Amino acid sequence: GIEKSFASEIVISDNLKNSGLEIGKIQINSSQNATENILTTYIIFNKDFEGQIFVKIFDADHKEYGRTSQVVKTTSGEAKYIDFTFDDRTNIDGRGTVSFE
Repeated sequence: GIEKSFASEIVISDNLKNSGLEIGKIQINSSQNATENILTTYIIFNKDFEGQIFVKIFDADHKEYGRTSQVVKTTSGEAKYIDFTFDDRTNIDGRGTVSFE
């Protein structure tokens, strides 16, 4: 897909922070069926982690316009890219807020 620049505010829930997660680079990509509906996120795991990560996206007016989740199981010290694929009708504009919960 096409990579798009990312300028959104990143919010990580206290629960994920306490679970040892850190967010690195984020990219917006397109799937075969839609434009700019994949949030590719580099996540650093400072502790063992097993659970579901929910992602919500909000526009500049704080209106939610997308949410998805991914089940993740990894060990302390790992870091990897994880794709969060939103509904095909979601076009991530890269401005606003992205919330990881």
